[in-house]
Amino acid sequence: MPDTTATPPDHEPVIRTIAMPADTNPAGDIFGGWLMAQMDLAAGNLAARIARGRSVTIAVDGMTFLKPVKVGDVVSIYADLESTGRSSMRIHVEAWRRHRYDTENIKVTDATFTFVAIDETGHSRPIPKEQVSQG
Repeated sequence: MPDTTATPPDHEPVIRTIAMPADTNPAGDIFGGWLMAQMDLAAGNLAARIARGRSVTIAVDGMTFLKPVKVGDVVSIYADLESTGRSSMRIHVEAWRRHRYDTENIKVTDATFTFVAIDETGHSRPIPKEQVSQG
């Protein structure tokens, strides 16, 4: 099982948000779908910058929920480009939580999202050779 006591990536998160009561499942924890949506938003933000335009999620690999997220937790989502193809991008995304009154960050999940750059008609298009930086 992955180490949840490691430290977050050494760059700024793409998204930082607070888990709210409306985002809970029937057990009172934050709904996994909400967390996955936040991760997709972060990966999509990075994909759009790299592709310099619209891109779409086509796959998500390897998501395992390691720890629950509670109402009031600060959730930070980090995204890093792993690789590119002609029109595709593989982006590794990590989600970390911190109790709002604490300093300890705990990894809650990670996954690799695959995006494809598309044109205005919805067809794949090449990623520009000069990619925009991740940061």
